[in-house]
Amino acid sequence: MSEGKVFLVGAGPGDPGLLTRKAERIIKSADIVLYDKLVDDRVIALVPKKVELIDVGKDPNHHKVPQHKINDLLVKYAKKGKTVVRLKGGDPYVFGRGGEEAEELVAHGIDVEIVPGISSAVAVPAYAGIPVTHRKYASTFTIVTGHEATGNELKWDVLAQLDGTLVILMGVGALKENVANLIAFGKPAQTPAAIIAQGTTSRQKVVLGTLDDIAIKAETANVEAPAVLVVGDVVKLANTLRPQYADTSDH
Repeated sequence: MSEGKVFLVGAGPGDPGLLTRKAERIIKSADIVLYDKLVDDRVIALVPKKVELIDVGKDPNHHKVPQHKINDLLVKYAKKGKTVVRLKGGDPYVFGRGGEEAEELVAHGIDVEIVPGISSAVAVPAYAGIPVTHRKYASTFTIVTGHEATGNELKWDVLAQLDGTLVILMGVGALKENVANLIAFGKPAQTPAAIIAQGTTSRQKVVLGTLDDIAIKAETANVEAPAVLVVGDVVKLANTLRPQYADTSDH
């Protein structure tokens, strides 16, 4: 039996209209799809009925299928000659552990192909009317994850001194701590900030404020994960540009 192939596919940030044509084609040709929690139900609905679906989604404090077991499943099914799709929210290589999975597959001699997806780091702010770069406000942007693996703590002293836009993914649980760290290391408390929950979907919620009050405003608005925090002067554009992105229905 010839070995199969694994596709690490980015499902995009939520809006199924942002799924790439290549991603959709590969999803429809799969034998098995292992999908994450952040993949929109409307994207899952594109998977043919005959395809085996395996939920390997992770919650912040609960991994129903540990990463090493996900790796084992990918290897096992590929060795059975299956076409395997590992369907991940956003882009596989942007805080999605796609690199770890690709390494494991290559180590076992399994053919693996990456299908990039639109990252929530860019798309979610855009749907909230926030361009991550703008000639007037920011010529650079930095993306970090709000909860780092042990031993890889963020260098808040460096992040606080950056002039461009800062985008923090997966940081709702540590929102108060994260903004406090930025202020403690010198980022002005009045720096514009926005937190966007369920971005690019019909459930999108946008909360605007500054570093010193965004955590309180987010709590008052009952913001829950998944959410993206944007810090920087580009947030000033949200009220002007957001109407262009008001339609987050299925396209």
